[in-house]
Amino acid sequence: MTSPIFYLDAETVEAAEPGSSVELTGAEGHHAKNVKRLEIGEAVDLADGQGTRLVCTVESLEDDGLRLLVSERVFERPTPQIYLVQALAKHDRDLMGIETATELGVCGVVPWAADRSIVQWKGARAEKAHAKWEKTVVAAAKQSRRALIPTVFDLYSTNQLADFIRETRAEGSAVFVLHERENQQLTDRLRALSSEAPAEIYLVVGPEGGISDREIELFSAAGAQPVLLGSEILRSSTAGSAAIAAINTILGRW
Repeated sequence: MTSPIFYLDAETVEAAEPGSSVELTGAEGHHAKNVKRLEIGEAVDLADGQGTRLVCTVESLEDDGLRLLVSERVFERPTPQIYLVQALAKHDRDLMGIETATELGVCGVVPWAADRSIVQWKGARAEKAHAKWEKTVVAAAKQSRRALIPTVFDLYSTNQLADFIRETRAEGSAVFVLHERENQQLTDRLRALSSEAPAEIYLVVGPEGGISDREIELFSAAGAQPVLLGSEILRSSTAGSAAIAAINTILGRW
């Protein structure tokens, strides 16, 4: 089984070198010592949440946590980097979508208030909802032993997202909008990219009611490519993850 992972601040991880010792205290140290009940000699990974992993072993048990011996430093950032634009959806289906996407390796998630999103982030609710997304990706990253915690972007409206797509396309990124009425399949587009894949790929997933015609027109004009994922109609919570799995397979990330 892979080693459990715990997160430290970037400065501490940056300063640690193979052969040095690092103290794991606070909430993470408490969890490692008193919940995981790690013992001397057991393998542990530390990460800064930005892609740097420290491979360690437990050196000693301390009153407020653990002292760990660093044996190796590894930097992990998959290529191409995948970002999920997830429309707000009811019954926490948006949270399900970003949770699984995190486990599958996305580098960031973009909350999107689509035309047909029933859920709305307004006022105090917006701050709480954004924090819930952040908590969800942290937990999913830890579950899947990732050194990189996906970035949770600020909420985008449809018009803001169209501008964002235009900017990312100008920088060479690929943007795919999953839509059930398209003829061109995502897998065909990916195979065309496989020899020269862009550094970043963005996947746009709509809400329960689907992406509106207005949004398809805006996003297409901004440079996005509407694509068909498959013959089945997937929920908002699963479409993004299915697309990420296709990307991981066809472009050799898996």
